Amino acid sequence: MGLRLLININTIQKRYRINNFIKISPVRVIDEDGKNLGVLETGQALKLAFERGLDLIEIAPTARPPVTKIMDFGKFKYEEERAQRQHRTKQKEVETKGIRIGYTTGKHDLEIRASQAEKFLKEGNKVKIDMVLHGREKALRDFARKKFEEFLRIIPNGEFEMEIKRTPQGFLTVMHALAPKKQKTKEADEKSL
Repeated sequence: MGLRLLININTIQKRYRINNFIKISPVRVIDEDGKNLGVLETGQALKLAFERGLDLIEIAPTARPPVTKIMDFGKFKYEEERAQRQHRTKQKEVETKGIRIGYTTGKHDLEIRASQAEKFLKEGNKVKIDMVLHGREKALRDFARKKFEEFLRIIPNGEFEMEIKRTPQGFLTVMHALAPKKQKTKEADEKSL
């Protein structure tokens, strides 16, 4: 039995070297107001930070020379966590919804599936559409593909994320909602016909 190590990515935190843990010298120093103090020896930068009653934090260890900032470490961590929280709230989580049809699915049922797909697209989700072929239906792939393409044409406001892909079970594609500009041009094209 091997040792399994489970790591939760959300709990991994970036570690910063502060004060006496900064071993590299010289370092570029930025003060608490954001003013660049230039390149100083680490001891001199530490002395400057302690005179002001603050910490020396290594912000960019890979830069040459490393960039450090004079500020309160607690305030620095708080601002960083706040920025991460704000970034997470701005991200929109897109879900992939699935719709499955068959070769023998009736016209009315296809219309219902198309309206479901339209609803999913309006909500901002992606839609994965499968056409499943059973048994002898697999011998009629050309007819099935045409039926699949006809079904895709009746879905409004959708754009292919990937082309129709042939799978051992049938056909598959993924759609996402049109951008607002493209949606208007598509409607204008339909009116001109």
